Amino acid sequence: MYWPMEAITRRLAGSPRTRAERPAPGAELELEVDALAFGGRGIARANGYVVFVAGALPGDRVRARISKAKRNHAEAAAVELLRPSADRLPDTCTHEGEPCPGASWQGLPYELQLEHKHAQVGDALRRIGRLDDFELEPIEPSVERWRYRNKLEYSFGENGDRLVLGFHRRGSWHEVVDVEDCHLASAASNAARNEIRGWAASEGIPAFDPREREGVLRNLVVRDSQRTGRVQTRLCTSAAEFSRPPVDLHTVIEGPGSGTDGPTGALGEEYLVEELGGLRFRVSPGAFLQTNTATAERLYGVAAAYAGLSGRERVFDLYCGIGTIALSLAREAGEVWGLESVPEAIADAEHNARQNEIANVSFVAAEARLGVRPLLERAGNPDVVVVDPPRAGLSKKVVRRLLECEASRVVYVSCNPTTLAPNAAQLTESGYALRRVRPVDMFPQTPHVECVALFERG
Repeated sequence: MYWPMEAITRRLAGSPRTRAERPAPGAELELEVDALAFGGRGIARANGYVVFVAGALPGDRVRARISKAKRNHAEAAAVELLRPSADRLPDTCTHEGEPCPGASWQGLPYELQLEHKHAQVGDALRRIGRLDDFELEPIEPSVERWRYRNKLEYSFGENGDRLVLGFHRRGSWHEVVDVEDCHLASAASNAARNEIRGWAASEGIPAFDPREREGVLRNLVVRDSQRTGRVQTRLCTSAAEFSRPPVDLHTVIEGPGSGTDGPTGALGEEYLVEELGGLRFRVSPGAFLQTNTATAERLYGVAAAYAGLSGRERVFDLYCGIGTIALSLAREAGEVWGLESVPEAIADAEHNARQNEIANVSFVAAEARLGVRPLLERAGNPDVVVVDPPRAGLSKKVVRRLLECEASRVVYVSCNPTTLAPNAAQLTESGYALRRVRPVDMFPQTPHVECVALFERG
């Protein structure tokens, strides 16, 4: 069973077990893990007191260090695996002896990963959305279990006098674990990262220290096209003078904050080109593209099947990005309108429509909450609406705008079943019926899961 944290704490609230002695932050406990919570953490109990343990799987016995302790539960991280679960597999991807932070479920056999993700989607809709009259279809597995990510972001750091480039150590915002070969990335992507670290080390350029707020090197974003073989690199630094870096893009970060937003200049090819579903897409540096290229085709295939197009329908694609879904649906639709708040992505989408010689698609740069009403006045009511929102899901206002479309079908592509669930409840309370849901495993070796849901009026 997959348990949301609030369900566990409510279940125990008021029972004698919640009055067990609360461990202090920093305390270390030996714990038996017996289940998984939403987000992928293990669930253990210390004299009835619930502890959510990062890095632990069902069946593990671990030594865990408490980071937060509340009235009904604590949060902790596994610091030693005392006895592994009988199902646990040896780690495939490690960095400096630590499991890859981007592959927290690599110890779970893949079949169990799929079982947990399938249950996660169903539990979210039933427990959070309070829905039960729908078909939960079998989960669509990933095409590849490793080497599937087409984008990874790395951080620079220093270990003594050695420059490192990799991922933040679990539980730390300033320590960076060096990476030589991440099994989530392609061989070409790994080689590009290592080449840039070698260049930076030879130039003697210091990493940015977030505690002291000084230094130069901040982040490196590596994207690669799995269909064309092209690799694009973007170096993010503080403002400083140094020799021309061997990268495609250079972003200057102003201020002490982290991230990759800032003025960006092209030193090589500005755009990445990827192929999906027989179409060719230009991708700007800041534009979103599904990180698992091959399985994205399966995801879009499910969305197209749910849309049920016959060649005459008007389709709205909200949060259309660079037009991947809109253009893939256009071949079976009468007309498609894409709405996206990022102008850079809209420019890509319009370019992609021309490049693929698709004429029955139009794109509008506007936020969904503000752009739907003008789009209805311009295009008329759609037959089908597709939404692919960020992890936070749809706001109440966007749901209201969606209802104003009066579409016969809504296809909801979700990267977070816990935010899909309340949106699903809002739609069903307003006259739609949730018909089918299909989970799609876009992120093997992690607890994350995408899904596609079909809503129909009446």
